[in-house]
Amino acid sequence: MPEIILQYQTDANWTETVLSDFNAFLLDHAAAEKKASSMAMSMVSHYPDKIAIVEAMTDLAVEELAHFKQVVRLILDRGITLSADTKDPYVVEIRKLFRQGTNAFLLDRLLIAGVIEARGHERFGLIAEALPAGKDKRFYEAITYSEAKHAGLFIDLALQYFSENEISNRLTEILQKEAEICTELPLRAALH
Repeated sequence: MPEIILQYQTDANWTETVLSDFNAFLLDHAAAEKKASSMAMSMVSHYPDKIAIVEAMTDLAVEELAHFKQVVRLILDRGITLSADTKDPYVVEIRKLFRQGTNAFLLDRLLIAGVIEARGHERFGLIAEALPAGKDKRFYEAITYSEAKHAGLFIDLALQYFSENEISNRLTEILQKEAEICTELPLRAALH
């Protein structure tokens, strides 16, 4: 079965950058959760005839919105004000990998979403490890687990509509490009 194995490993400098401006990271995290919920609902709208996608993305949208609410609570507890969303350079670059054509686009959409979730799993895990004991650490430990589940969910969905061979081949290409994107992006106190 195809599996998402990231080809770029985030180094300790990223974690240090995040911890040095954790408030900025929280604001970026909130925006990412909000966008993830919107993406899931967008898939429901674009694929109403694909029952597995409708069911899974409806649940995912609710879960991501619950994560957004939890991050907002952390933000408000710190006395920070939410800020306007900005474009995520990582997402801008990875979206360039989408191919044209109904089936190619659907496969790419599922696999790229899975890779983004896998990257979130890796990075939230780094934050969870680095934070001192307390509610922030517990939250990031829980969200790390969720991101791993979400990455697997997108692979499971892809398997309902595409062959393992097709998924594996395209996933290899996407993971190579995603590693290049991560290598080229500057460090910032943000998820990506």
